[in-house]
Amino acid sequence: MPMYIDEIPNRKSPPTVLLRKSHRNGEKIDKHTIANLSDLPPKVIDLLRLALKNVELVPKEGSFAVERSTPTGHVQAVLGVARKLGLDALLSSRRCPERDLVLAMVVQRLLTPCSKLAMARLWDTTTLARDLEIGEADENGLYAALDWLAKRQKRIEQKLAARHLAEGAHVLYDVSSSTYYGHSCPLAARGRDRDHRGELCIVYGLMTDMQGRPVSVQVYPGNTGDPATLPDQVGKLRDQYGLERVVLVGDRGMLTQARIDALRRFPNLGWLSALRSKAIQGLVGQGALQMSLFDEQNLAEIASEDLPGERLVVCYNPLLAEDRRRTRTELLEATEEDLKRIEAQVARRTKKPMGADEIGLRVGKVINRYKVGKHFKLDIQDNHFSFARDEEGIAREEALDGIYVIRTSEQSEDLSAPDAVRAYKSLAQVEQAFRCLKGLDIRIRPVHHRTPERVRAHILVCMLAYYVEWHMRQALAPVLFQDEELDCDRWTRDPVAKAQPSQSAVEKKQEQGTPEGWPVHSFATLLETLATRTRNTCRVGEGKDAVRFDTYTEPSPFQEHVFELLGVKPGTCTQ
Repeated sequence: MPMYIDEIPNRKSPPTVLLRKSHRNGEKIDKHTIANLSDLPPKVIDLLRLALKNVELVPKEGSFAVERSTPTGHVQAVLGVARKLGLDALLSSRRCPERDLVLAMVVQRLLTPCSKLAMARLWDTTTLARDLEIGEADENGLYAALDWLAKRQKRIEQKLAARHLAEGAHVLYDVSSSTYYGHSCPLAARGRDRDHRGELCIVYGLMTDMQGRPVSVQVYPGNTGDPATLPDQVGKLRDQYGLERVVLVGDRGMLTQARIDALRRFPNLGWLSALRSKAIQGLVGQGALQMSLFDEQNLAEIASEDLPGERLVVCYNPLLAEDRRRTRTELLEATEEDLKRIEAQVARRTKKPMGADEIGLRVGKVINRYKVGKHFKLDIQDNHFSFARDEEGIAREEALDGIYVIRTSEQSEDLSAPDAVRAYKSLAQVEQAFRCLKGLDIRIRPVHHRTPERVRAHILVCMLAYYVEWHMRQALAPVLFQDEELDCDRWTRDPVAKAQPSQSAVEKKQEQGTPEGWPVHSFATLLETLATRTRNTCRVGEGKDAVRFDTYTEPSPFQEHVFELLGVKPGTCTQ
């Protein structure tokens, strides 16, 4: 007969607490009182009630402990989004150790970017390795996974292109470079080092859709010029992705006249770029471009005999013009100050006069520092140096301040003049990708790998990490310092005028919070906030009889809101 504790109300007095047992007698239940517990403290009564329910009771001191708390909230967020995007299936349709390791490397680039050796050392600092069941992997396993990934790059990019590109799509393409430390990789060479560190570098070209989602990345030797990478991208679009009708959007340093002439061999392949300043001066000389075009509007469409079959959209931004004039003036004045010092040094050197070669070396360093040497007339001789501004050249350049010209092969019925300007300005989204790749989010540099295949695989891992980050930023825009209305405004606002943040973005930054009361974060601090949710390994008992189990800390209301925005369900079960 089961025993239980029965509380009997006693009017205005405390209830009577009885220890009873009961049994059924036909249709009647007989109760038998064993003891009156009313004089016992409430805590003791509660313990008896638990004991009668077969709950195992242990002393509080020394028998229950939290052995370890491991950050997991940021892992669940990034890994959850990666799986929601089907990144694992993108890598391989079947699960294998290499796929899990690559997925871990992609997630780790967003959690704590580091080398592969450091990554293997950091496995136990979060739940990432445990969630992916790769706890035994070391740096050699990661290198092998990179080799596996390098062989699958073409297939992965084909899947991404199938997702985000279609016939008639506009494709954004740009090139950057990153520092390489070491001398053993054939890809490392001295070229246009955009990090400005004077080291060897590697070049990589990134292709995205019009929203900035990365589709492919290709690595080149560090001394490769931007235009030289373009034929490979055309080959990808046509042969690898099977797209006949695409509009390639690139900057004026990429789509040079020679490259555009080459693109004309593909009649269905459109392009959109901008004219260089020398070509714009040619339009002025022909009389095709006059300031009167902008008396009532800030853009106009013109044609030129030198550029047959092209549409030219001329834009004028007075704020940009003022900024360029101010910048030019500052650079000219700074260069003049340095040149005056050299002029004075030459004049002082009477006992041991300076030769023309020595003067030329010093002057060359100065005029190359601010890139305005073309605006000075220099007179360099043995023991003589003088200079003067090229006022005519400066005036010619000032006349074009604030003016830029978009050029495209697309017809007006397919792409309006304002949309052509907007499409060209969309290249800023590729620049945003480069900032995320190089910045604190992913940190593509420094590149330490020695073989070209592993360098390419490393860059691909970084691109895939940005693919995940791009989607996370879109979903988390309400709680990030990010303009939620930007994607819509980009295609509706004045294409020439200076872009202005939306009122909601201004208010969000001023208030440091959302209208709903949620705090606003950067992407990095948001991940750190999620990381405060931990997975706790608990122990009950001691020695051989100890029982261990895992449990998650309860997510805060803000963390629950973030997971809801991401569409990811955080782990909640006790194991």
